[in-house]
This record gives sequence, structure tokens and C-alpha cells, in this order.
Amino acid sequence: MPRFKKIYIETTNICNLSCNFCPKTSRELGFMEAYEFNNIIEKIKGYTNYIYLHLMGEPFLNKNLESFLRIAKEADIKVNITTNGTLINNVRDILIESGAVRQINISLHSFEANESKIDFNEYLNNVLNFIKEANEKSEIICALRLWNMDTEELKANNGLNSEIIKRIENTLELDFSLTLALSEKKGIKLKDRIYLNMAEKFSWPDANLSLISEEVFCHGLRDQIGILVDGTVVPCCLDSEGKIALGNIFEQSLEDIITSERAINIYDGFSRRVAVEDLCKRCGYAKRRFK
Repeated sequence: MPRFKKIYIETTNICNLSCNFCPKTSRELGFMEAYEFNNIIEKIKGYTNYIYLHLMGEPFLNKNLESFLRIAKEADIKVNITTNGTLINNVRDILIESGAVRQINISLHSFEANESKIDFNEYLNNVLNFIKEANEKSEIICALRLWNMDTEELKANNGLNSEIIKRIENTLELDFSLTLALSEKKGIKLKDRIYLNMAEKFSWPDANLSLISEEVFCHGLRDQIGILVDGTVVPCCLDSEGKIALGNIFEQSLEDIITSERAINIYDGFSRRVAVEDLCKRCGYAKRRFK
């Protein structure tokens, strides 16, 4: 059995939006090349069956997307992608025809969290039309996300949620009230291979924030790792600055990286429900998961 349920690969840390919930990154901006991606795939073979094109950045900005999907397919690794959805029309044929894509997560909450001049109706129509076409022509799972529910600590931008929910219900011709269903649970199967998930807004981990909790369990290094665009390996997909650098996949084997002293200390700490890294003690997502 593979060691990790998923490995995140950041094919770019550049984004076409500036969401107010996103921490941004001060790292050098760049795009991963196809040969670099192929190098990563060769090194993670046997460690996972699933990769996620996600950390920072918008994966559909990388011109090498088609090559990435071909490389993954040849390695028999399934691809999951998280996107803000604004560029979905540019890559719809590539995604549907690739045969490598398992799931696409579309963060609908991105739209309202921006001061972008993107037209709301055009944006939502493009996303929903893609979902319908992908559902008809492929086996791709599409998961819509509205991760912008208010919490006691955080107020989110969610004024458009009711309109979005109504449009989803009408466009997909659902035979049930989506609003009513969401009042009972926040994860809904809309149709075969189409889902909607609502969740609370959370604060990204930031070593400069006040301590949130030392009592933390995380799936980092247990079920997942992340690989940044420069090859830096981190324990999870929320280390936007590469603060917990475990090594570099372009320079080391994955086995050496995940068996390093720092990696083992992090893993053993979470086994005891203890965060040993300062960043992990300041992670709002880990707190949400640990409730």
C-alpha cells in the first residue's frame, strides 16, 4: 500500500486572483516545467496513487498542464485539481479528454473574495456548463466549494451564496431543494460525480500569529505531503511559505526527506496530538479539523 493518500504538487505559485482569505506568498514566483514535473513523478512512484495540483497559485495558468496530465497518466497516477474556476473555459477540452483527471475542486468562494472585474454570471455559467459537459463526456468528479461560512472569529464574504445555490439547483435541474438539504448537512451529492461542500472560513497557519493550540492532530506526513514549485517538500498543503522545509525533491530522494529527523519529529508529535512546529501551533485549519 502506498505511504501517502495524496501528494500535493504546486505547478505554479502565481494566481490570477487576489482572494482576501489567501495568505499570498513572498517566495520567488514561477512555473514548473514539464521535465521538473516528470522528475517529481518518477521520485514519488510507489508512494501514492493520487496527486493534487494545488498549494498556492492557479494551476490552469501553467501552459504545461496538458503535458503534466499526460505524464501522470503514463505513470498511472490519478490527478486531482483545485482551481478558482475563472480559467475553466481555456482548459476544458484538455481536462475532459486527458483521461488522467480524477477530480476537480472548484472554489466558488473565490469570486466574492476578490475585487475582480470578472462578470459573476459569466463566471458561474462557465463553471456550471463545464461541470455538465464533464459529467456527460468523462468520469471526472466535480466538487463545488463554498468555504466561506462565518465563524465566531471570522466573518467571510458570502452574500452571493444564496444566488449561487439557486443557480446550481436550476442549471443542474436538481429534483430536490438544495437550500433545504444544506440546512441539514453541509456536504451534498448533487448528481452522480457532482458534489457541493460548504465549510467555515479558516485562518491559514502563520508563524507570526498568536498561538492557537499546541494540542493538534494533522494528517501532514501521515496521509499527505506537499511539493512546492521549487521542489521544496513540506508536510502539508497549507505551508504557503515553505516554513517547514523538509528537503528538496530535485536534490534528494523522497525516502531521505520523509525519514529526516525533522520529519520524524513532526510525525511522532502528531501521533501524540502535539504540534512540535511553531507554524502548526498557529493553524486555524488544524483547529477546525481537531474539533
